[in-house]
Formats: sequence, C-alpha cells, structure tokens
Amino acid sequence: MLTVNNIEVIYDNIILVLKGVYLHVPEGKIVTLLGSNGAGKSTTLKSISGVVKTERGQITRGSVEFMGQRIDRYDAAKIVKLGIAQVFEGRRVFEHLTVRENLLAGAHTVGNLKTVNEDIERVYHYFPRLTERLKVEAGYLSGGEQQMLVISRGLMSRPKLLMLDEPSLGLAPLLVEEIFEILRRLNKEQGVTILLVEQNANLALNIADDGYVMENGKIVLSGTGKELRENADIREFYLGLSDVGGKKSYRDVKHYRRRKRWLS
Repeated sequence: MLTVNNIEVIYDNIILVLKGVYLHVPEGKIVTLLGSNGAGKSTTLKSISGVVKTERGQITRGSVEFMGQRIDRYDAAKIVKLGIAQVFEGRRVFEHLTVRENLLAGAHTVGNLKTVNEDIERVYHYFPRLTERLKVEAGYLSGGEQQMLVISRGLMSRPKLLMLDEPSLGLAPLLVEEIFEILRRLNKEQGVTILLVEQNANLALNIADDGYVMENGKIVLSGTGKELRENADIREFYLGLSDVGGKKSYRDVKHYRRRKRWLS
C-alpha cells in the first residue's frame, strides 16, 4: 500500500533530518516504527502525510508512493483525500468544540451526511467512553479520552492508512493497553492499515506484523514483529531485558551501544 523510497528530508534548507529512509506498509497490516527521541520517526510520518512542507521541511531525494501513485509532491489536503490520515503526537483536539463537533471536523472529506452519522456510530462502538461525553468540550476530557477522540477523528475521514504518532505518550499503562487492543480490532475487523510510531516497543511489537528501527535519521534494522521481539539488541535496548531474561537498570539501557552487525 505504502512505499517510502530512500527519502532525505531537510529543514530550513540546511538541517538534514532523514538520511535515506525506506519502509513498506502492506495493505491490511500493522507496521511499527521504533526509535528513541530525535531519531526521525515523526518527520517520517509528516513526510508521508505532506505536513512536513508546512514546517519548512522538504523531501530533497527519494519518493513516497501510495497505492501505486507518487504522492510526495502533493499537498497535505490532497493526501488526506487519497486515504491517509495522521493522528499527531500530543492529543491535539479542538478544545472549544464538543466531542461530536470534533468528529464532524474529521469528516470534512465525506460529503454524505448519512455516511457521516454511520461513521460516528461506528466510532462509538469502538470507543464507547465517548458516547458519555458527546456534548462535553474536548478541552475538559481526560488525557485518555482525548487520545480516543483524536484517533476517532482520524477514522472519520475513512482512511485506507491510519498513521499514529506516539498514542501511548503520557497515558496510564492500563489505558494504553486498552487503546492498543482497539487498534488491533480496527485492523482485524475494519481492515484499516496502520503505521504506528511508538517508543513502547513491547506493546507495539505485540500487535505489529512488521517493524522498523530508526537511529539518527536512518533505518538500521527491520523485520517481522516476531523477529524484532526475539532480537537480542531490541530486547536489551528497548525492552530492557538481557539475553538471560534479567531486567537491566535504566542506566545500563540508556548507555547501551548497538552491535556493529546492525549496520548495513
């Protein structure tokens, strides 16, 4: 469905952020992009969705293809209409609009009111908490409810590909598990293809079919979700587990240096 072909991205015509990033997202699958802060994960999503152009960034090399069509030269509005929706990091709701109004805002590409109402009911099925908060302004929702709302708002555009940037950020562990289970159900039951950027490697790899690891603007490792879960480097650096299963301290993990065989 989606192919990112060795893209380079520069900000302000001088700062090289992405250095030949490649990835493939098959239709109907969940693909996760792992990496530490500053690795280039968010920039990768913004390059796919076209938003990078609004932040003084540009793709200077490579290409992005969606459903066989090159899209890296399109603006963000056209890319949304093609079927790509991005849920940004930080739970960016329209604070002074109600839950229902936020959902309606997400349906701006859908012209049929009956279809919009059907989609709202479908959202309520997956996120029943929102049904209790329909007339509440989004700024008064809890962090978890806001995360559910921004995912729901993304779904209202009927995307073929849903991209999520750090959906677990700042949420309680039980709530994070609930949201990830809903994402898994959306993929299996609705056929929504998902590209997931996440620092919680354990949860992400548990639901992902495939995964990529980024460091310093480059892809340094890729494989199936199962392969990455069993990879000694991933277990040690991202999951904090040694080869014998012992839990390492944060200090040890923080200063871990990847093995040379990661490099291509």
